[in-house]
Order: sequence, then structure tokens, then C-alpha cells
Amino acid sequence: QVQVVESGGGLVQAGESLRLSCTVSGLTFDHYAMGWFRQGPGKEREGVSCISWTGDETYYADSVKGRFTISRDNAKNTLYLQMNSLKPEDTAMYYCAADRHYARMVAGPFDLNYWGRGTQVTVSS
Repeated sequence: QVQVVESGGGLVQAGESLRLSCTVSGLTFDHYAMGWFRQGPGKEREGVSCISWTGDETYYADSVKGRFTISRDNAKNTLYLQMNSLKPEDTAMYYCAADRHYARMVAGPFDLNYWGRGTQVTVSS
């Protein structure tokens, strides 16, 4: 049984940092592209950042470029998202997803293989 578990969310002030983690079990982690998605209040789920199974390809939404960094540790079956210079508009539930196809993940949060339940990030002004 595949499990995808996010952690690291919380309440911070604008300008501060958070590091999200996503631990995966039940699949061959280094055979999957991984990604972070978010859904703010009253908004649709959107892509934040993705990384290929080797880590040599990454994608960032324009809204987070230069502030967020995605990484993975295949030995630990763990995905990370370092979020710096957080803004109130970053407030959302952040979800981790796994899929066999990096291009499909970059295309958006549609029909991806596995999802976590999310971790809440709240940024106060």
C-alpha cells in the first residue's frame, strides 16, 4: 500500500521560511517524478514545483521562482520544498504527489498516480 505523508507546515509571518517534507512508502521512489501542489481558500489546486526521478529536471511556478527550492533524497524516499521569503498569498494546503511521468506532473494536478493528504501553510502579514 502506497503512503504519501507531508509534514512541515505551520503558521509563519511574511518573509520567514518553512521546509516541507514528503515521505513516501510502498513504491520504488526513484522511479517516480515528485511534485508539490497547493490549494488556497476558494482557489483551484495549482502546481508549485516538480522534480524528475533523477532530480536533473525541475519546474517552478512563476509565483515561486527564486523563493522556493525543490529537492529529493532517493535514499530516504523523501521530497523537500524549501520555502523562503514567504508571502501571505502562499497561504494554502500543500500537497505532495507522485507520478511515473514528469511531463504529466508539470502539466498540472490531473490524474496523478498518488497524493498525500496535505500540510497547511499559513503566512500572516
